[in-house]
Amino acid sequence: MKVLVLSCSTGGGHNSCGRYIASEFNLNKIECDFVDYFSILGNKLSKQIEKLYLQSTKGKGTIFKGVYKLGEVYSKVGITSPVYELNKLAKNKMLMFINEHHYDVVICPHLFPAMAITALKRDGIAITLINVATDYTNIPFWNETKPDYFVIPHASLKDEFTKKGIDAKVLLPIGIPIATSFQEKNRMVSFKKDKPNLLITSGSMGFGNIDGIVKKVLNNIDAYVTVICGNNEKLLKKLGKIKDPHLVVKGFVDNMGDYIRESDVVLTKPGGLTSTEVAVLNRPMIHIMPIPGVENYNADFFQNNHLSLVSHTLDEIVENIKSILQDDKLRAMMLQNQRAFINKDAAKDLVDFVKTHIS
Repeated sequence: MKVLVLSCSTGGGHNSCGRYIASEFNLNKIECDFVDYFSILGNKLSKQIEKLYLQSTKGKGTIFKGVYKLGEVYSKVGITSPVYELNKLAKNKMLMFINEHHYDVVICPHLFPAMAITALKRDGIAITLINVATDYTNIPFWNETKPDYFVIPHASLKDEFTKKGIDAKVLLPIGIPIATSFQEKNRMVSFKKDKPNLLITSGSMGFGNIDGIVKKVLNNIDAYVTVICGNNEKLLKKLGKIKDPHLVVKGFVDNMGDYIRESDVVLTKPGGLTSTEVAVLNRPMIHIMPIPGVENYNADFFQNNHLSLVSHTLDEIVENIKSILQDDKLRAMMLQNQRAFINKDAAKDLVDFVKTHIS
């Protein structure tokens, strides 16, 4: 058996999930490649789509919210969307790539490649397709794909997926896959222990008023603050101008798990993948400033199940940090619920399912 994991770079969570899946298959001696879908189609299209995505999430995310609502309308009326028609055009390139490399199974943690593979399946091409939802909701247009199996984050979301057109028989509620390797200690992170340690992650693309959050927290909480800026060099430079002995600013790090594990509270955007990473490592979590659309659904899932606290304003962020640091019962309940709701072995369970059910 040979497995292909297809994602694309409209947000880091999809790619991170795809790499986690690929690494878990390879760890289990099953040949598996992670490939960026856009790299097969060509760099020009990749850059155009990613640019559009980034523009749609600027400011308060009003454009993205509109696109998201439009997608929900297409799902309700049952009309084939332009999103599907666009990705359908990629089916011939995808078929050539799959045949050239002799893949038996394609796993898609992103909607776009799942649509292209669906178009091939509708043409009668025999290929097993597994979708993987990386958010705690059924995003618009998933119903236009026809997977053999569909991995979803939690069993409580089954009704939502089936009501929006996904066959209940294909649903696998095993959770968002986080690789075993992520959960292992890589390098020790040297945090001072005389004060609480707060970790702020800006997401792969650095959305949000992170510098405003950092200043507010430093002025109101007696704690050390570490900020991971990822590839956002502009944010890294801006935060570097803040002169405070309690602040540590990092760019891209390849051992995020170690930073999460050693932190007393993690403040993060409510992306599905990042939220799952924090919960898998079982750390107190505050979701900050959700972008309208899918992030609101992620934040709602975590807050409604008492896995995190959600903050929409700077004052709420400060109050929620104080609550977690001061309320032992709140902190214990949050960690207990994370262990109960989030399957830390989802990547391994997916590999085991493929080994057992797909020959």
